[in-house]
Amino acid sequence: MSPFDIVRQLKPLYAPSPRHPAIVEVPQLTFLMIDGRGDPNSSEAYQDAIGALYGIAYTLKFTLKKAEPERDFKVAPLEGLWWADAERPSMDELQADKDAWNWTMMIAVPDAVTGTEVAAAAEAAARRRPLPAAGHTRLERFAEGLAAQIMHVGPYAEEAPTIATLHAFVEEQGYELRGRHHEIYLGDPRRTAPERLKTVVRHPVREA
Repeated sequence: MSPFDIVRQLKPLYAPSPRHPAIVEVPQLTFLMIDGRGDPNSSEAYQDAIGALYGIAYTLKFTLKKAEPERDFKVAPLEGLWWADAERPSMDELQADKDAWNWTMMIAVPDAVTGTEVAAAAEAAARRRPLPAAGHTRLERFAEGLAAQIMHVGPYAEEAPTIATLHAFVEEQGYELRGRHHEIYLGDPRRTAPERLKTVVRHPVREA
């Protein structure tokens, strides 16, 4: 039996066009989540969060697979919700003060996963290696609903034109932004050349 693969199951949500933004309906999904604040390039809290999320996700996967093979799943890509304290800061303002970024980093898991299973996986993962953020991980159902999205291809630091294209599309289609900027990281920056990285850039919308 093949493991559950959310990217394959919900392919339209994880494979948008890099040239043509689209409006999509995102169903309620279940995530491992950790909140934080600070520049992702230099924040220790951010690195701790990523380590904890992956450590718990993989421990959860192998624990479930061993106990009930039919519950095996493929670990989903890292995702992030990003926002600033100001309601709608400009891109220049955001780039100038990355230490003020708020974030929720998250990895999708099957809906049947329980909080008890996550707590056990967090404890087991933390026994194998230090995971300072393991205790801050939570399991949450997240309903994003109507959203606009596009694929960004290239370095994370060069997303601004892609984001501008998405925002212009939202306005042209008669919608307005709501909620938090959402990114899904499909490539591993440790193994992929920066110019080949793929990031789903998404933002919830509503009718203007």
